[in-house]
Amino acid sequence: MAYQGSFGFGWGLTTWVKRLLIANVAVFLLTLIVPGLFEFLAFVPGRVLARPWTLVTYMFVHGGALHLLFNMLGLFFFGPPIEARWGSREFLKYYLICGLGGAVLSFVFAGYGAVVGSSAAVFGIMLAFAMNWPEAPIYFWGIFPIKAKWLVLILAGLSLFSAVTGTRDGVAHFAHLGGFAAGFLYLRLGDAFGQRVARLRKKFPKSRLTVVPGGAKPAPPEPRRRTRREEERLLDEVDRVLDKISASGLASLSAEERRLLDEVSRRYRQN
Repeated sequence: MAYQGSFGFGWGLTTWVKRLLIANVAVFLLTLIVPGLFEFLAFVPGRVLARPWTLVTYMFVHGGALHLLFNMLGLFFFGPPIEARWGSREFLKYYLICGLGGAVLSFVFAGYGAVVGSSAAVFGIMLAFAMNWPEAPIYFWGIFPIKAKWLVLILAGLSLFSAVTGTRDGVAHFAHLGGFAAGFLYLRLGDAFGQRVARLRKKFPKSRLTVVPGGAKPAPPEPRRRTRREEERLLDEVDRVLDKISASGLASLSAEERRLLDEVSRRYRQN
C-alpha cells in the first residue's frame, strides 16, 4: 500500500515517525527475548487499575511479525506528511491521543481480552491524512488506486461491522474504532478552535493605525493613559500567542494562554 500522485515518496522519514518505527520494532524484539514482557505491556481492560501504564505501552506491543509490519507500513506512508504539516509535538500528541482512544473504547466494549498493537494510533493517522488530502490516490500493491477518503471510510465501516457482529478474528476492532473516533473528535474540536483564532486575528490586527482620508494616522488616544497601555500590552500578548499557534500548533499553548484567548474573545463579544 502506498500513495502516489502529488505526494510521491518525497517526504522522507520525519523525526517522530522514525522514532516510533524504531521503538515499535525494538519492543517487538524485546518481547520475543524477555519472558513475560508481552503480558506486562499488553492492555487488559479488566486489569487497567492494576496496570495503568498499559494504556500507553500496549501501542508498542504486537502479536506477530505481520501485525507489526502492516502497522509500521501505515505509519511509514501516512505519518511523514502529517508530521511535516503539523510539527513533531502536535503529531506525537495526536498519535498518543488516538492510541488512548483505542484503549478507552476497548475498555468499554471489548471485555477482558488483551489488546495490543499500534493500530488505533495508525488508524488515527490515516484519518488525519484523509482529512487533509481526501483526494490523494492510495495504491494497493502499487496497482489499484483508491482515494484516501474512501479508503478510510471503508476501513472504518469494516471495523464497525466486525465489532458489532462480534467477529472472532483476533483483531481489536473496537481499538480501531476508538482510534478513528478520538482522531475525528480531536481534529474537529481543533478546527473549531482554529477558526476562533483566525477570527481573533482579524479583530486584533498587529497594526495600531487607523485609515482616514488623507492617509494613515495614529489611532486616537484613549481617555486614560493607563488604559491605553494596558490594551497595548494585551494586544501584544495576543499577537504573541497567535504567532505561537501558527509556529507550533494548538498543543503548544499553556493553560494560561488558552485562558487569555478565551478572555479576549469574551470581551470582544461583550463590546
